[in-house]
Formats: sequence, C-alpha cells, structure tokens
Amino acid sequence: MKLLCPHSRGMLFLTGAFALAGTSVISARFVAGRLGTFTITAVSLFFALLLLVPLAGSRIIESIRGASARDWAYLFLQALFGIFLFRMFLLLGLLHTTSAEAGILTGATPAITAVLSGLLLKEKMGPSKIIGILSTVAGVLFIQGLFMPGKCFMPEHIFGNILVLCAAACESIFNVCSRIAVVRARPADKAAMPPMVKTVLVSLIAMSLCLIPACFEQPVGFLAKLGLQGWLSLIWYGVFVTALAFLFWYSGIKRCPASTAAAFSGMMPFTALLLSVLILGEHAAIQQWCGGILVISGMALIGRERNKLSDQEAF
Repeated sequence: MKLLCPHSRGMLFLTGAFALAGTSVISARFVAGRLGTFTITAVSLFFALLLLVPLAGSRIIESIRGASARDWAYLFLQALFGIFLFRMFLLLGLLHTTSAEAGILTGATPAITAVLSGLLLKEKMGPSKIIGILSTVAGVLFIQGLFMPGKCFMPEHIFGNILVLCAAACESIFNVCSRIAVVRARPADKAAMPPMVKTVLVSLIAMSLCLIPACFEQPVGFLAKLGLQGWLSLIWYGVFVTALAFLFWYSGIKRCPASTAAAFSGMMPFTALLLSVLILGEHAAIQQWCGGILVISGMALIGRERNKLSDQEAF
C-alpha cells in the first residue's frame, strides 16, 4: 500500500467500500419481509457501533471536543442523506414500482454524482474520466437488464420511480457532501476527524434518526422471532456493509474526487450480480456480464486520469 500514490490508495479503498456495499443484496435477502426497513437499519447500525466504538476509543472524545458546528452539520447531512433518506425513499418507492425498474433507476447515481461534483466542487473532468463515468452508467443499466425482454417502465409506476430517483439523488448528495467536508476542512480538522471516528459519528446520528420510525414497525416482536440466519445477516449488514464499507469510503473519498467515486459506485451492482450467481444460484444473462465489463472498464479509465487534488499533499 505504501508503494501506491494517495490517489491509487483512494481508488482501492473506494473499490472495497462499494464491493462490501454490494453484499447488502445478499444479507438483506434473509431479513427482508421479516423486519421493517428502519428496524433493519437501526439494529445493523447498533452492531456496527458495537465494533467501531471500542476500536476508535479515546479518539471519539478528542474528535467531538475539536469538532466545529460546520463539522457536525456535514456529519448530520451525511447521515441524513446517505442512510436515512436514501433507505426511506427506496422503501417507499418499492411499494409503488417493481424492483426491476428501481434497479435501473439507481443507475442514475453515478451520473448525478458527477454532475453535482462539477457544479458544487468545480471538479474538472478530462475525456478519460467522462468516458469512464458514461461506461459505468451504461454498465449499471446493462447489469439491471434495461434492454432485456419485458423490462420497460409502466405508466402506473411513475410515482414509485420518482421516489427511487430521489433515493439515487440522496446517495449522490451523500457522496458529494463527504467530499465537500474534506475539501473545505482546515488542515487541523483533517487530523482531528479520522475515517473511523467519522464512521462512528455518522452511524450514531443515523441510528438516532431511525429509532422513532422503527418503533412503529413492532421491532421487539419480530426480532424475537428472528432465527440464527437472520441475526447473522444483521451482524453482517452492520459489521461489513456498514462499518467496514463506510470506513473504506471515508478513507477513499479524502484521497479521490467525488467524480472518481461516482465511477467506482458501479462496483456495488456488479458485486451484487456476482454474489447472486455464486451464492443464490441465480442466472445472469450475457447482457449483464457485458455490463460488468463496462463497469470495470469505466474504473480502469478513471484510473488513467489522476486529478491533481488541491489537498493531496496532506495525505
């Protein structure tokens, strides 16, 4: 790892973050329909904190003492958009549309992130990066089977599809907000808020936001009926999908522009595709494998174009 430049290390962290996030499709399969969405989120965040708090130790208190009002505002926005609102919009959207249409629309996340990073962060994108992002978006659409027979948008699903697009926008806002917090931080602030502490605080804020709506999902009764497989899924969701994925994310986004993260987000549906085939025994069409190749190609193109980050020397 030491032999790699900060930008290359950042891309490795982003790859790990989105690959772990892609495993959520498998872990959620064992608890979906048995627990409410906010209950799943709150319990998984609890397991994440159970792991991270002892590891972070006294650095949490030090970071809290040194955090400014602006730091707390950024942390709150990341928890609000990246976890709470994202899952809320996605949950409500799936009640009014199909999972196939929702999967296709989430492919808008890389494109929205790239646009926001250009508007808010003034990130410059060369030809390789633009083609890489377009390749990622196309790859995600292919993985979700946009052009497969029977995959079309139904007029009665418009409301649900709008909600899913809102979820994609929330994920993009989270991506850009994470980068803004790094770019606009003072040098002293960067040292005071390490990735692990950021993960702890964002998880704690998100869990607090989820507790009230989770109470309306009758969590105690349903959790009492949950078997070993369900609990293991929640632990995986908390430790790997949340704790480690967010830790990798914050380690990556401080070294890479948000537009780079946009392209690497294609690893999430690609990982979900691989695991669905390997673990769940599902069949993947040629078109979906072609989509995976496009995603990897987009990441390779992004890797060729190393942006000169204004704060790179700090890392």
